[in-house]
Amino acid sequence: MTTTSKVKYVSTTALSKELKTNVKETFNIFLANGLINRVDDQWVLTEKGKQLGGTIKRHPKVGEYIAWDEMIKDHSMFKTDRKDELLNITALSKLFEVSKLKMNPILSELGFIQKGLKGWTVTKLGLSLGGKQFEYDKTGVPYVNWPTSILQNKRLVETMKELQGNDTEEVTQAANHNPLEFREKFEAKHRAADGHYVRSRAEMLIDNWLYMSEIVHAYERKLPVEEDVYTDFYLPVGKVYIEYWGMENDPKYAARKQDKLRIYHKYDFNLIELRDTDIQNLDDIFPKKLLMFGIKAY
Repeated sequence: MTTTSKVKYVSTTALSKELKTNVKETFNIFLANGLINRVDDQWVLTEKGKQLGGTIKRHPKVGEYIAWDEMIKDHSMFKTDRKDELLNITALSKLFEVSKLKMNPILSELGFIQKGLKGWTVTKLGLSLGGKQFEYDKTGVPYVNWPTSILQNKRLVETMKELQGNDTEEVTQAANHNPLEFREKFEAKHRAADGHYVRSRAEMLIDNWLYMSEIVHAYERKLPVEEDVYTDFYLPVGKVYIEYWGMENDPKYAARKQDKLRIYHKYDFNLIELRDTDIQNLDDIFPKKLLMFGIKAY
């Protein structure tokens, strides 16, 4: 006859005592590993948290709280001091030799983090780069720390060089649908009202519309990912990318389009797509598309 041992559940406070860490740090480790989330100032157990032994208990005095299988204390996430492995924003700004006040906005512009009601939260792209979400002990304001590998992130390094006025080498990749082939084939010779030189009349009309609507925009900005991909237009406000698909009947162009869409979807980037039929109706179509991302055109 076999017997099964009964699971012993402990509160996060009790678990912290066993781990000899403070409660806030334990919550931050659970948060960074996706076991819990913060919703309306309350801790919520995630599906991953349930799979690793988390459950909801009720106490007659304090109400509901999250409890954990006592054996979770042996999990690898507690084996090392994770904060020692991560760089905070102060360390990151010193290593890149920029002001601490500029570092978070730079990471936000790249799409690694986003501004919350208070503090900064990591994006899906940021998570893929190893960003970890934490909260300050006293205020509960969220912040993000980074693994040392962020120092070698190609797009971040390129951006820091650009901001400091240094030249960057453009690395090309030999691929069947190299995005640079298109840029080399079609010269940017159409001058828009704001001085941008673009590659087609349609792009000139898009650029002019954005400029006359007083919407700050970049042309042919490189996406903040390892792949060498350029967007047609980028709007810093709203972190919105705009793609004009003008040659969809060309098989090679269509394949390139699908490659780009895959990357946009992979990182959950905000994307507006425009086609030939939209160009002559920008006044009707563009404001509606922009409003979906909180951007008012007029």
